[in-house]
Amino acid sequence: MKLYMSPGACSLSPHIVMRELGLPFELVAVNGHTKITASGADFRAINPKGAVPALQLDDGEVLTEGAAIIQFLADHYAPGRLAPAAGTVERARLNAHLNFIASEFHPAFGVLFNPASLPGAREAAIAALGRKFMLMEAALSDGRPYLLGEDFSLADAYLFVMITWATMMGLDPAPWPRIQDLGRRIGERAAVKAALAAEAEIKAAA
Repeated sequence: MKLYMSPGACSLSPHIVMRELGLPFELVAVNGHTKITASGADFRAINPKGAVPALQLDDGEVLTEGAAIIQFLADHYAPGRLAPAAGTVERARLNAHLNFIASEFHPAFGVLFNPASLPGAREAAIAALGRKFMLMEAALSDGRPYLLGEDFSLADAYLFVMITWATMMGLDPAPWPRIQDLGRRIGERAAVKAALAAEAEIKAAA
């Protein structure tokens, strides 16, 4: 399999999941601005949306959208390990977290990553992100170590990307101590350390 990714982008989530599952795969770096891969190919020929991540399966099939990719990986290669079984209430809770992160967090960060965003828009995005992090903070208020309970899940892998982005953008994490603890806990996982190290190496070589 080939994971088309950009260091530090939301493709970090499937990258972590693939390492958590011990899957064999190749990382293909994509320039987020030019949409050209490290080998000089046009990424839009793989994913016309032009956005990472994209996962090319061994049979040539290409999957897009991070939340869809990580659910496929968990269900196909390790049912019940990183995602509860489909049709269960627990799976619906996972899907709620994934949808919230994809539809609420991601667009707000997009404003901060856009250098053309006006100051007012950036301030509004920071305020909105603060409210969203507080909602996730509340989800951890019962002392659970991960979003779904005792076990690391796809939702944690995806939220970890948002936590790293918050740090990158200088957001004040003081109001979210449980989120901070969650980020540290996830960052200590061997698969996460390996994914971050590999992406740092790719970024340094670019």
